[in-house]
Amino acid sequence: MATSNKSEVWLRGPLNNMPALLQPVAHALLQIREELDILMADFPDALLWHKVAGMASPGFHLQHLTGVLNRLFTYAKGAALNEQQLNYLALEGKPFDHIQVAALVSNFNWEIDNALQQLADADENTLTSARGVGRAQLQSTVIGLYVHAAEHTTRHFGQLLVTVAVLKSGKYI
Repeated sequence: MATSNKSEVWLRGPLNNMPALLQPVAHALLQIREELDILMADFPDALLWHKVAGMASPGFHLQHLTGVLNRLFTYAKGAALNEQQLNYLALEGKPFDHIQVAALVSNFNWEIDNALQQLADADENTLTSARGVGRAQLQSTVIGLYVHAAEHTTRHFGQLLVTVAVLKSGKYI
């Protein structure tokens, strides 16, 4: 949701009820949400699955942003992915004509809200606790997963930003 405050989220001060060590993660996620909402506000559904130079479509990025946040925050809880999450992963990037931009943005915003709540509820004493990632249970930590979630979300938002700009320009053919 856009804000009237022109400064970036991290310059607006600490977030209420957010552990100090997790403020940067929360700030990054909120910044991406604000910018994504603005970027996608007038993006046509007809271009959702278009690719530029064979790169990922806006639809993929929107699905992937949501799915990765959900998965990384699940691992941070020490849980394994459930069947619904695995099914979502399998469908990321597969075009569905009935999906609209507004629905994908809404899903992303809902996932950001869930992530922010999990961050707010986090016990700072557990941030260095080991967590397994994926089927191979590669080792990370709670804070490692949270930081990677912010980094990964930022990276994919950057890719989405460029793809959307090119598609909106109509100069991609």
